[in-house]
Amino acid sequence: MSSQFLSPSAKDRVRLAPYELARQLAWTRREFLRCTAGIALGSSLLPSSLAARTGIAAGKRKAIVITFGGGARDQETFAPEGQENIPHLIRDLIPQSTFFTQVANRGILGHYVATASLATGVYETINNFASLPPEHPTVFEYFRKDLKRPASDAWVVAPSNGFNRIGESSHRSYGPGLGARVILPKHLLTAATSGGTDYDHLLRDNYETPYYTPELGGNAFELQQLGTMLKLSVDDFKAHARTLSSPDELSVYIVRQLMRQLAPSLLWITMHDIDIAHAGTYSLYIEGIRRTDRLCADVWKTIQSEPEYAGKTTLFILPDFGRDSDDDAGGNGFQHHRTGDALSRTTWMMALGAGVREGVVFDRPIESLDLVPTLGSVLGFSASLAQGKLVPELL
Repeated sequence: MSSQFLSPSAKDRVRLAPYELARQLAWTRREFLRCTAGIALGSSLLPSSLAARTGIAAGKRKAIVITFGGGARDQETFAPEGQENIPHLIRDLIPQSTFFTQVANRGILGHYVATASLATGVYETINNFASLPPEHPTVFEYFRKDLKRPASDAWVVAPSNGFNRIGESSHRSYGPGLGARVILPKHLLTAATSGGTDYDHLLRDNYETPYYTPELGGNAFELQQLGTMLKLSVDDFKAHARTLSSPDELSVYIVRQLMRQLAPSLLWITMHDIDIAHAGTYSLYIEGIRRTDRLCADVWKTIQSEPEYAGKTTLFILPDFGRDSDDDAGGNGFQHHRTGDALSRTTWMMALGAGVREGVVFDRPIESLDLVPTLGSVLGFSASLAQGKLVPELL
C-alpha cells in the first residue's frame, strides 16, 4: 500500500494550517481516484457549454441531489482501507462523473442546519434541534418562483422528522406556498401502521439526540395522498416496508414511486443511515456507509431506466460534512462531528448525467454553498440571494 494515499497523521496535523490540511486531503483523494478509478485530472479549459453538450433546453432538464448524509471519513471511504465500503461509488459512479475533491463546509456541523445551508446556498444559523424553516430562500423556492413551476415539480424526501421544515424558508419574499413538498417516510409509515412494532427498525429517528422528537408541521406529506399521488395502497406500502432494513431504504422506495408517478424536475434526497455512528457501534457506522453507497447507485439506475429522466438529468451526490478524527483529543472519532477542524469540514462532490464530463477530477477548493447557484444555472433559474458561486466545470 503506497504511503501517498494515507491521511495526515496527528503529528502532521499539528504542523499544517487548516487550508494546508484541506489541500493535502484533496490531493490524497485525487491521487487515489486516479489510480483506483482511472479518472483524469481536470483542465480549466472548458470548450463548450452544458446546453451545447446536451442539446437540451434548461426548461427540459431535471436535477436530483443526494446528500451522502451523516458524515463519513476518508479512512472508511476513499482511503485504500475504506474503498471496500464504497464499491458502487468507486466502480460505477465516479468513472462516469466529474468529481470535486475539496468541498468546504464552513457552517454549523449539525445535520438539519447543514442540509438547510446546502439547500439555500447560505450558511444557516438556525437551531439544529428546533422545528424551524431556513431563514434564506431555498433552491426549491428559486426554482418554482423563477420558472413558475407547480408544487408537484419540486420534492424533498427526508428520513428524519426533524427535516419537516426544509422545503421552504421564512424569507418574506419567498416562503409559504413557493417551496417543495416534503415527504417524511417515517411519518407516513407511522400513520399507516399506528407505530406497529414490526417497523421499529424503520422508525428510528434522530441518532444524535434520540430523545428529540419534533412536532410535525409545515408542508409534510399526508397519508391520504399515498394513493392519489404515489399510486400505492396502504396495505401495499406496509407490506413492502416490512421487507426493508433501514429508513434510507424506505426513502429510496418512495423516491422511485415519485419518479415514476410524478417525475418532478427537482428532487432532493437526504440520506441519514450513516448517522447511526452516534450510537457508538463502529460496525453499524460501516453498514450505513455501505448501504448509502448502494442506494446512491440504485437511484442512478432508476434515473437511467425511467424515460422521463434518462438522458436529461444531472445527479449531484455530496456529504453534509465529515466526522471527527481518531487522533483529535477534542472529538470522539467516528462517533461524532464536534471538532470543526479541516478534516471534518473538507468533503467532496460528484456530478454525473446529461452533459457532465465523465472521469474527470478537480481538486481546486469550492464550497458547499456553490451547489445552489450551480443548480440554478443547470435548470435555468437565478439563485439571487445565495452566497455561493457557480461551478464553471459543470456548466
